[in-house]
Amino acid sequence: MAPDMGMTGRAVETETETVRGLVYGPSGKQLDVHRPAGASGAAPTVLLWHGIGPDERDILEPLARTAAAHGLLVLVPDWRSDAADGGRSHLLESLAFARKEAGGLGGDGESLVLAGWSAGAGAALGVALRPEIVEGRRPKAVVGVAGRYDLPARTTGTAPLADLAAGRDPAVPVHLVHGSRDTVVEARYSRDLAESLRAAGRTVTLQEPETDHAGVIMTAYDPAADRCVPTTAEQAVRAGRVVAGVLAEAAGGGGEV
Repeated sequence: MAPDMGMTGRAVETETETVRGLVYGPSGKQLDVHRPAGASGAAPTVLLWHGIGPDERDILEPLARTAAAHGLLVLVPDWRSDAADGGRSHLLESLAFARKEAGGLGGDGESLVLAGWSAGAGAALGVALRPEIVEGRRPKAVVGVAGRYDLPARTTGTAPLADLAAGRDPAVPVHLVHGSRDTVVEARYSRDLAESLRAAGRTVTLQEPETDHAGVIMTAYDPAADRCVPTTAEQAVRAGRVVAGVLAEAAGGGGEV
């Protein structure tokens, strides 16, 4: 449960529920569903991709639940960056699942926000830049969290910045969040992307909460486990609420379906 802000400006607690381990696509990968409890009608839908660590949907659960408290249906799939195709088929299978099945899960799959953290961020933007890989269907908006955009996207095999330089247009709003203390993927990568998008006349926002690469998704890196784990550290909780708010804003705003 996480606070949302109602019309009065006071915090409104929205109960959430989680369904874990739904199978998507021919590969048999799994995803988790986070949504408002007892909601009626179709909730705005977010597909949220984790980073390069294989099958790490669980590390995004704190952020996903916080976003769900804003009234969103948030789908978080596993995918494997060490697959032969770099994870492309898993990512695109999860997108196809989200579009087809979100309605039955309480969401709107025809108008969804595509979001990702770290390697997932470039993968999400790649879909908007090269919609031909998904039958021309762009997301409503893209949210990139702590991403690099000068490297080939896992969905397309081309770098988003190179695609922009070549004249490709995402044609949807792009929202960026990057921890100002990120030493794994420096914030300059998001700044460079924001500058390129603005130069191309596209709608882009960038926020830089005071946290690091793990903190921006409400986690902390655990060297012993070699993975991110949930944390209640104040800076991480604040940063995660920023990201959740950006997801909610992206889902509620205009954009191409």
